[in-house]
Amino acid sequence: MNIKRAKEEIKDTIEACLLKDAYGEYVIPKIRQRPVLLLGAPGIGKTQIMDQIARECGIGLVAYTITHHTRQSAIGLPFISKQEFGGKEYTVTEYTMSEIVASIYQKMESTGLNEGILFIDEINCVSETLAPAMLQFLQCKTFGSHEIPDGWIIVAAGNPPEYNKSVREFDVVTMDRVKKIEVEPDYAVWKEYAQKEQIHSAVISYLDTRPGSFYKMETTVDGRKFATPRGWEDLSTMLQVYEKLGKKMDRDVVVQYIQHETIAKDFANYLELYQKYQIDYQLDAVLLGQIDELLLKKASHASFDERLSVVNLLLARCRKNFASQVQREETDTLLFEQLAKLKEPLFTDDLQAMETVGCRAELSDYTHICLTRRIQTLSDEYEQKKKAELLSREEDRRYRQVKDLLESYAQHLQAESISDPDIAFAWIKEQFELRQDSCDQSYADAGSQLEHAFDFIEAAFGNGQEMVVFITNLNTDYYSVRFLQQYNCERYFRYNKELLFDERSLSIEARLRELDL
Repeated sequence: MNIKRAKEEIKDTIEACLLKDAYGEYVIPKIRQRPVLLLGAPGIGKTQIMDQIARECGIGLVAYTITHHTRQSAIGLPFISKQEFGGKEYTVTEYTMSEIVASIYQKMESTGLNEGILFIDEINCVSETLAPAMLQFLQCKTFGSHEIPDGWIIVAAGNPPEYNKSVREFDVVTMDRVKKIEVEPDYAVWKEYAQKEQIHSAVISYLDTRPGSFYKMETTVDGRKFATPRGWEDLSTMLQVYEKLGKKMDRDVVVQYIQHETIAKDFANYLELYQKYQIDYQLDAVLLGQIDELLLKKASHASFDERLSVVNLLLARCRKNFASQVQREETDTLLFEQLAKLKEPLFTDDLQAMETVGCRAELSDYTHICLTRRIQTLSDEYEQKKKAELLSREEDRRYRQVKDLLESYAQHLQAESISDPDIAFAWIKEQFELRQDSCDQSYADAGSQLEHAFDFIEAAFGNGQEMVVFITNLNTDYYSVRFLQQYNCERYFRYNKELLFDERSLSIEARLRELDL
């Protein structure tokens, strides 16, 4: 199955294993809670989805790469103790708590999360001395003599033997005690993730036209040559940073991430053309509605590969606008929630209490104190979620932005010595409305650029395959869908209805495969 389905399977397993009955006992007893064993090629996202699963389920995560451990660190160190049996005292060997088990208790103590995932990576690549302990771990859910705490689900990952010389195959007894999930690379699924994570548009555009380059593992006389999803994502990150620094990425840099010389060379050449198209087709002007007739003629007579690149460039610009708009709205939603919580204690009960004791003269300080209190509450919530690793990168940024806005409000009110709470709240409301006005304007601008993109594609390509690609990508992109749920784009809905996506998409896929060959 693909990584998306595997993620859902693990989430369903966790939900089932953590279900409790009326007496607070787990419905599935611990002995029947099979560890999940993910098997799949390296670099397809097995490890990465564990953070996502833990955040989405609101549970803890303790992750270990077991090949970095010795038998002593996994099981614990021996020590001598004395015990009495039958009235006689004996010297016995005991073991300190496993570092891995201790980490679970530390996670529970620091985050307050008593349920979670223990993720063990590269479990089938352990050393010979540690192999028996791993079998015991999967079969009995213990490290040495120490049990994994109740409420902690075991998930392990490993690579098939063809990808790693150190792999040890588990026997039937062990495999009969795990829930085995085999994961295979799937570009269509990865593309959904890539668009949401804003992977560089050149990477997505290239892989759209050459899906066979998404994942490739070859054994040659010179060793392994490979391209993996992890490599493409890391390459995207570096490419985005290079662009900010004004640096050029050539084949020598690409091959450091895509360790398949033929694919690396091909992408480097494609990237050069892709960057050239941005200039040649004057896309900034196109999205402002300034369309040159010569450019339309050039686009309509271009190769299929070039036409798709131009469409993907337009998509990238639109998606960037949509993502910015959606993220801004989510930030304003969190800000509004904080201001709504601020109003009631600031202007009712606390105010009356202060007036009762004659503290009206200190209301400017009081206003600042109440805002500061709200900032502190938000900060505490942020730190708790961050420590528990329950925040995505975007959620982390959102919390920090709202905290900065609240602090700027507090500083202004204190600097201006605004003593009347009604005036203070009216000013804060005005600031929020100004943000809303600005948000509405950027929303209209994003919609206008989408309309201009439609203008260009219609004029250059009509309702051909390029339009199908444009609409299909809008339908599968997270931020585009979010934006179009609010923005009424007549042509988007019309083309969605008119174009026969099933038949025409198959035609495009066949053409892409032909190009890839």
